[in-house]
Amino acid sequence: MPTLKDLNEQEKEQLLKFPAYISLLAASAEGGLDKQEKKAAVKLTHIKTFSCDPLLSDFYATVDKHFETTITELNDTFSHNRQEREKAIKKELNKLEAILRKLGNQYAAVMHRSLKSYKDHVSKAHRNVLEYFIFPMPIEGITD
Repeated sequence: MPTLKDLNEQEKEQLLKFPAYISLLAASAEGGLDKQEKKAAVKLTHIKTFSCDPLLSDFYATVDKHFETTITELNDTFSHNRQEREKAIKKELNKLEAILRKLGNQYAAVMHRSLKSYKDHVSKAHRNVLEYFIFPMPIEGITD
């Protein structure tokens, strides 16, 4: 099975930005990355280094080394206009999907599941303890 080592340096560098792009896309729902969302994404990245699928352990170990810098730099490069920002991020994600396909269906499926957790985690960064106490289970339209 192909691994990150089978990609050229440019492809590898781009793919390592995948979690940052996903985090920025989730955050753009509210107009851009704020401190809470950034903190949640950085913390999740670190947690992923030891809680991810073994197939992705090298990936997350490498991502964790520079994630905070990467997400800050990427956030600063995109427009603060929500629609323009989302369009630009989705364009980058499409490029990353082409790189991810080179690693095979199994790797891609595991990566997609993992990155969905980024999206969910960052988009819920503003939830507070009181909300979880009042609505401990997600209720569509209220907590989602």
